[in-house]
Amino acid sequence: MFPGLAAAAAAHRCSWAALCRLGGGRAATRGRSQGWKNVMTFESFTYVVPDIHPHVSILNQVKLYSTNVQKGGQGSQTPKADKVPSLTQTVKAVLKKRDYGSKYTKNNFITGVRAINEFCLKSSDLEQLRKIRRRSPHDDTESFTVFLRSDVEAKALEVWGSLEALAREKKLRKEAEIEYRERLFRNQRILREYGDFLGNTKPRSRAVSVFLKGPGKVVMVAICINGLNCFFKFLAWIYTGSASMFSEAIHSLSDTCNQGLLALGISKSVQTPDPSHPYGFSNMRYISSLISGVGIFMMGAGLSWYHGIMGLLHPQPMESLLWAYCILAGSLVSEGATLLVAINELRRSAQAKGTSFYKYVMESRDPSTNVILLEDTAAVLGVIIAATCMGLTSITGNPLYDSLGSLGVGTLLGVVSAFLIYTNTEALLGRSIQPEQVQRLTELLESDPSVRAIHDVKATDLGLGKVRFKAEVDFDGRVVTRSYLEKQDFDQMMQEIQEVKTPEQLEAFMLKHGENIIDTLGAEVDRLEKELKKRNPEVRHVDLEIL
Repeated sequence: MFPGLAAAAAAHRCSWAALCRLGGGRAATRGRSQGWKNVMTFESFTYVVPDIHPHVSILNQVKLYSTNVQKGGQGSQTPKADKVPSLTQTVKAVLKKRDYGSKYTKNNFITGVRAINEFCLKSSDLEQLRKIRRRSPHDDTESFTVFLRSDVEAKALEVWGSLEALAREKKLRKEAEIEYRERLFRNQRILREYGDFLGNTKPRSRAVSVFLKGPGKVVMVAICINGLNCFFKFLAWIYTGSASMFSEAIHSLSDTCNQGLLALGISKSVQTPDPSHPYGFSNMRYISSLISGVGIFMMGAGLSWYHGIMGLLHPQPMESLLWAYCILAGSLVSEGATLLVAINELRRSAQAKGTSFYKYVMESRDPSTNVILLEDTAAVLGVIIAATCMGLTSITGNPLYDSLGSLGVGTLLGVVSAFLIYTNTEALLGRSIQPEQVQRLTELLESDPSVRAIHDVKATDLGLGKVRFKAEVDFDGRVVTRSYLEKQDFDQMMQEIQEVKTPEQLEAFMLKHGENIIDTLGAEVDRLEKELKKRNPEVRHVDLEIL
């Protein structure tokens, strides 16, 4: 009556028999009891096949036969090759998902110094705790001892009894530390007073020795010469009343003050880095040079322009200019000598850096000597301008030429100050080193077997020949793993592998060696950083980030 339903029933019996033969009688029986989960489609009907195992993969093909009713009324049995996966048992071990809550932070390591300072413990309290040797992040030590933070916290509670008592002790120690620093400051001041009274017998400090060579020596020579020039130029201005001589006196005064500021910046730049300034004080040279440029503009150029304009508006007759010419001649010789000292120092520094003199000056690699060079160049040109204008005034008797000389000296100082302000501002903003140097550092890293690629390279000039290098490094995990395996006992490792029978044992095995491989990766980073510093002494700070 219902040929389609009969055909479907026959197909169902055939497929169930085939499944029973493949899976076995027990599997089929177990499938009935576990429920109907797998879905199979046959013609226009959908059947649910029992799921024999929660992790069953169906691979083989099963041929199903159906009886098709044809128009002629004769039924013929033809094979229907539908692809139905067979049942093959494959068990997958799935680890439980870890809930990394606050208890996992108890496994963090803490150094002995932090344990004593933050938890108010003594060194004797730490002797009973578990000690762990770890790879040191510092260059001067290979390894150091750390403690589990959970052990330190438990010991602190044992010693102080409660968290409230620990907090009270921290507060008392903080107050005692503040009081100790105040006493230390007072004692240091008293020691300085005794040293001034009895005489200082300590060896020469680094801040003093830095003025005996290099840029410090150039600055000290310039201070002495410009101070004498300033004194004599002011005498000549008082005697003659020349506007050009006044501009020259102001010029020498501004140079002397600015070079004193440079000396202060040099002495500050060589101070040892402290926790507040971990990268040191080398930028103080750029800061002092920047302030020097502003001072030249305000004090030198401003006053020269003002005096020149007042001379044009209210010209005054001048006395004999003989003494003024003599002082200008002496100033020209002294300023020229200082200029030669600065040029020699810059040329020597440029050769050491492997760059040209012009490029070294334009990039302001040595800001203090650069200021001396520009100031003395402006001083020599200013003396020539002043002498020329004063000579024209002597010949023609017109004081306007002298006022024009004052304006010319002021304009020259304005140009020098603008250049100093621009170059030192660029340096303070964080200027990159030369592309050739960056390429050399990059090639050194890329030639290492453990490095696949280098990205996002940044090399910043910190001043005083110090460079900070940063890069994203794509490490080759296979090379790092081989580096770890070379230090292992393969027989012992094979034995550990053979003992792995359960997922828990496999997890413990992988965690053990995975942590050691991460430590090996950290050692590779340290090795590359040391190699960069060794081959490039100007690189002082290296930050390699693992990509």
